[in-house]
Amino acid sequence: MQALQLFGDRDLRLSEVEAPPPPGPGEVRVRVRAVGLNFIDVWGFRGMAFAKRKLPLTVGAEAAGEIAQVGEGVEGFAAGDPVVMYGAQTCGHCRACREGRDNLCEEVAGVMGFHIDGFAREFVTLPARLVVPVPNGVSFTDAACAPIAFGTVQHMLFDNARLEPGESILVHAGGSGIGTAAIKMAKAIGCTVFTTVGDDEKGAKAAALGADHVINYRDERFEGEVRRLTRRKGVDVVFEHVGPDTWNGSLLCLKRGGRLVTCGSTSGVSTTMNLMQLFQQQYRITGSFGCSIRNIRDSLGKMAGGLVPVVDTVYPLADFAKGLERLESRKVFGKILVAL
Repeated sequence: MQALQLFGDRDLRLSEVEAPPPPGPGEVRVRVRAVGLNFIDVWGFRGMAFAKRKLPLTVGAEAAGEIAQVGEGVEGFAAGDPVVMYGAQTCGHCRACREGRDNLCEEVAGVMGFHIDGFAREFVTLPARLVVPVPNGVSFTDAACAPIAFGTVQHMLFDNARLEPGESILVHAGGSGIGTAAIKMAKAIGCTVFTTVGDDEKGAKAAALGADHVINYRDERFEGEVRRLTRRKGVDVVFEHVGPDTWNGSLLCLKRGGRLVTCGSTSGVSTTMNLMQLFQQQYRITGSFGCSIRNIRDSLGKMAGGLVPVVDTVYPLADFAKGLERLESRKVFGKILVAL
């Protein structure tokens, strides 16, 4: 079968590899149909893996497909069923896994496509417990945005930030895959949404999604605009994933007792902050990585209800690297996907 493999930094090749074995007890074999691209793919492409990995490595951390074969003892799945796959190989038996906190697995083998072989291949065999059914009416390309993009946002906003209807939120990088999802999810519960973008074209698109206040950070200091628009009160929640370039400005945007949730650091890995400001203003800062299988189910449910991802571009498998380059260029608005 064909698989897209990383042989070294920025060296992706479409290779012929052995097909996975037939599913054993408790396993399913999935025919992959669509792969979503994320910044974790860019980090791997650049050689920024923060754990050991063996090359060549099949890439792709987020995907949807259909059941090709079920193993002994598997119930609830049949050949042809559309599904998405969880993006990490969890153990399934530690306390976190038993409690449904899959992204806190104590014995995780790694993130698919980053530490261990991922989904950019024709077939994959994996435990049925890591597969989630896709509701009727949800396309493969939309579903492929659920395991990381939508699931991450669902976990950030509602498990960690505890966003409530009617609150205010600042969403950074409103044109990104998770930024567009965050705008739509927050507006769906009646929140007032502030967002940052890098150009006016993205700003118009973000406003069309429902953002109430769009700030071009190249023209204005976003923290000054947020404080002006909120009459210096600040927002309830900041949705962070940029890192050092926006971190301290994000804290200035929070109201007293506000919550900041972060899942990324695309502008660097370290920063400094005012600790007196942190405790005097009683900020609550939460790190968030990935999501649970429950978050993926909830995300698919929202898609089935009409809250669908914003898709920027769909590439064929052979052009996976072009998709990464587009994502890296920050010219994207929404999600980039690869169709198999």
